Amino acid sequence: MRVLVVEDEPMLADAIAEWLRDEAHAVDVAHDGAAALERIAVHDYDVVVLDRDLPVVHGDDVCRELVAARADTRVLMLTAAAEVTDRVAGLSLGADDYLAKPFAFPELAARIQSLGRRCRPAAPPVLRRSGVTLDPARHEVFRDGRYLPLSKKEFAVLAELLRADGAAVSAEHLLEKAWDEHADPFTGAVRLTILKLRRKLGDPPLVETVTGVGYRLR
Repeated sequence: MRVLVVEDEPMLADAIAEWLRDEAHAVDVAHDGAAALERIAVHDYDVVVLDRDLPVVHGDDVCRELVAARADTRVLMLTAAAEVTDRVAGLSLGADDYLAKPFAFPELAARIQSLGRRCRPAAPPVLRRSGVTLDPARHEVFRDGRYLPLSKKEFAVLAELLRADGAAVSAEHLLEKAWDEHADPFTGAVRLTILKLRRKLGDPPLVETVTGVGYRLR
């Protein structure tokens, strides 16, 4: 998934981002509300992890604009305020979930995974097609019972291909979902990752190139 972390404490923001990247998500970071709105206007995020008390533009205002502009993006609000009234206020703004600080990183990751499922068409927890089984929770992939040791990017790309269920997926979509904002769209990152993925999947070949469109899984 593509995730935006909006947190004005740099160390905490970086810690959250690194944890989520280890979970094979593409993660961008913003340290104030204005920077968050700039990124939201450019990128299509699945989940935004939003600190409520932000400088420049308050987190409440970011949430309002995000909810009004992007119906498919889910918002997980973070805050040091843990009172029931604070949670109710945050959810009333349109946030999909609310987590008080301090929090456990595994719980944050689990909540983000749950929110990500809501912004996509319904899909089984374990993805299967053409003898390939991908378990997002365990970060395991098998082909015909053979374990495949995939990198984070290979795992994320394969997950998107499996979710497409045989439909073609563009390189732009894969770049959007598996890489962060620092990825150069003119590099061959997607093509190289597809090449490595094909090698690891083995024979018979499963990933097809659809000329002028992208890639699909047989």
